[in-house]
Amino acid sequence: MKTKVYLSMSADVLHPGHIRIINQAAKLGELTVGVLSDEAITSFKRYPILRYEQRAAIIESIKGVARVMCQQELDYTDTLNALKPDIVVHGDNWRTGVQAPIRAKVVEALASYGGRLVEFPYYSDNQIKQLDEHSRTILGMPENRRQRLRELLKLKKTIRVLEAHNGLTGLIVEKTCVEIDGKIQQFDGMWVSSLCDSTMKGKPDIELVDNTSRLRTIDEIMEVTTKPIILDGDTGGKTEHFAYLVKTLERMGVSAIIIEDKIGLKKNSLFGTDVEQTQDTIEGFCEKIRRGKEALTTEEFMVFARCESLILERGMEDALERCRAYVDAGADGIMIHSRRKNADEITQFIAEFRAADHLTPIVIVPTTFNETREEEWSDLGVNVIIYANHLIRASFPAMETTAKLILANGRCKEADELLCMGVEDVLTLIPE
Repeated sequence: MKTKVYLSMSADVLHPGHIRIINQAAKLGELTVGVLSDEAITSFKRYPILRYEQRAAIIESIKGVARVMCQQELDYTDTLNALKPDIVVHGDNWRTGVQAPIRAKVVEALASYGGRLVEFPYYSDNQIKQLDEHSRTILGMPENRRQRLRELLKLKKTIRVLEAHNGLTGLIVEKTCVEIDGKIQQFDGMWVSSLCDSTMKGKPDIELVDNTSRLRTIDEIMEVTTKPIILDGDTGGKTEHFAYLVKTLERMGVSAIIIEDKIGLKKNSLFGTDVEQTQDTIEGFCEKIRRGKEALTTEEFMVFARCESLILERGMEDALERCRAYVDAGADGIMIHSRRKNADEITQFIAEFRAADHLTPIVIVPTTFNETREEEWSDLGVNVIIYANHLIRASFPAMETTAKLILANGRCKEADELLCMGVEDVLTLIPE
């Protein structure tokens, strides 16, 4: 009986390192290559350029590969327990970093039935680094980036999105990841918030910052990132103007805009009924949605309708009636908002909405009702969770404390030691 060998890879951009390790693995026995699914790749690194079917076909054609199978998750303990290969092959680059716990689980699985791990030196050179950078450039192109939100909604039950308000925070959203139980957790996209845009400029959140300035912020983020962007579009402005804004965003490569069903001077929703806020008519807001959708030249850009009925204490039935009408008018998804401290109101809405509509994406922003975990929202039927202002809210206390420490001590040593990231660490965050 031939020795059974298993090799896992994404195989998105093939380079000499891939061919070398395939050849090395094939010499050890009958080689099965587990090609990572699109969802598995997306869970721990950038979105793949080639779909799974394309990548699998390429690997299958390489000499020495006996069989190709789809590896659904980055953690392949279940795959090993099912196949029980005699040897698992991998590069030695996973001994440290976020994949180290996954390696440990592979070693444990192999030990349970007498298999062994063979690691070859990881192959890397400047050309491979250039290939990776080139692939990021491709992913960042408007025509590729724009469609990614729709694709992610098909691949993942629930996606998580974090606020970014400039290029640096965009890089934080792009690069931050943690390992939990053999799975790499990261953010799937970026939310460009009107509240954060206004706050960064020291201005009130009343749609005072014009679209020219907001588009410039988006451009700064896009220049250094690849993940999809959702724009907080406030009310969308006048219906006639909204169509032009949608066309501009689509051309830039933004994936979606969320607009709220209010008119007049915009006030932040978390003020609720404490300030005067006027909700648009169903007919008026539906017309705005239709005009925005009609302005599009592709089917990739998404228009989400944000319902303020619960914020304005208009009741559950009003919220449901409006959201159903917005979907009928062409909205690609709905966002339901609440300023209550618990999630009861939101969970009730989701249950009643999902009773008749199982497909329309639901977006939530759990700023006030923040105790419910993502997996619970996912089980309820939430498709997009937006953490809408946390980076900017975290930055202000840190900056204020730093300023006070410098004043109190007449030097910056204490601030450097307690709060400040090293300049070298900042520089490694910024791509050359």
